[in-house]
Amino acid sequence: VQLQASGGGLVQAGDSLRLSCTISARPLSSARMGWFRQAQGKERTFVAHVRWGYGTTSYADSVKGRFTISRDKSENTAYLQMNSLKLEDTAVYYCAADPGSGSWKTFGQGTLVTVSS
Repeated sequence: VQLQASGGGLVQAGDSLRLSCTISARPLSSARMGWFRQAQGKERTFVAHVRWGYGTTSYADSVKGRFTISRDKSENTAYLQMNSLKLEDTAVYYCAADPGSGSWKTFGQGTLVTVSS
């Protein structure tokens, strides 16, 4: 399985950005696709995930109400809509896939999001 992430860039605080992640093989209903991020000098942390089958979602407290994760089954793609971006959202964002085992097995190459004041 391969993941291809895109959509990062340089934006100003308060702006919006949408990240995309396409997976090379159709996930099972029990699978999850998610996003993690890693700021410079810090550990990678969880941002959000979506259950492929039912579309149920989960978010880190720091992004609740601002970020929305979704998936398009026909495109084998997950999206992360990021609104009201803050300086502290600056990081490399990685998409990830859990095949249904409960563990994140595959990570994509990362896409850089930079939020400026």
